[in-house]
Amino acid sequence: MRKKFVITLWVILFLCISAVSLAFYAIWHGWIGYMPNLYQLENPVNKYASQAVSADGKLLGTWSYSRANRIFVGFDDLSPWLVKALVATEDERFYDHSGIDYRALARAVVKRGLLGQSNAGGGSTITQQLAKNLFLSGNRSYFRKGQEIIITYMLEFWMEKERIFELYLNLVEFGTGVFGAEAAARHYYGTSASSLSAGQAARLAAMLPKPRYFDKHRNSGYLMHRTALILRRMGSADVPR
Repeated sequence: MRKKFVITLWVILFLCISAVSLAFYAIWHGWIGYMPNLYQLENPVNKYASQAVSADGKLLGTWSYSRANRIFVGFDDLSPWLVKALVATEDERFYDHSGIDYRALARAVVKRGLLGQSNAGGGSTITQQLAKNLFLSGNRSYFRKGQEIIITYMLEFWMEKERIFELYLNLVEFGTGVFGAEAAARHYYGTSASSLSAGQAARLAAMLPKPRYFDKHRNSGYLMHRTALILRRMGSADVPR
């Protein structure tokens, strides 16, 4: 009886692994859903706002054919505080993992799935969020998650960490119609992404779970508390603003 039970367990395990492997194989080859090719990975399509610049280099204005306010900025033109703030709050092992942070994922599964803590976070890394924002829809399904995982590893293989961070910070939403670090810096603080202080960077990072909500509730007690927490993780004594 025990022998049959053990054999049955091994058969079920084998079938589960085979089914998951087959699903990933089908997703990889584009048989299920969408899968970007190498050119699309190296040349992600984005709609950024057009900029009018005077002869002496002063910005005269920006406009976009869509409602989204997007202004591209390179990694070297990002405030170091903003990079630290995003790593501290979104993906603390960003520079160590290869796309998937299994420790954060396991913690999220335990807290959300077993303990029912809705505010435990989803365990997604910055690269996973970039994969979703670049190539996938917001629909939630196991197949879409499989696509996200595969694209995440492809991005990590083909791109440097700085390029991944650059694309992420030019895509992520910081408020209603405000996308990317440069647009957010100008919208909230009237400055550039390169000039953000530690407190300003921490406040922007704190907005990310619900950017549209915090766009309208800038003095929320939770937002202030979250900003102060991020500043401590960054090792800064700057005052939240």
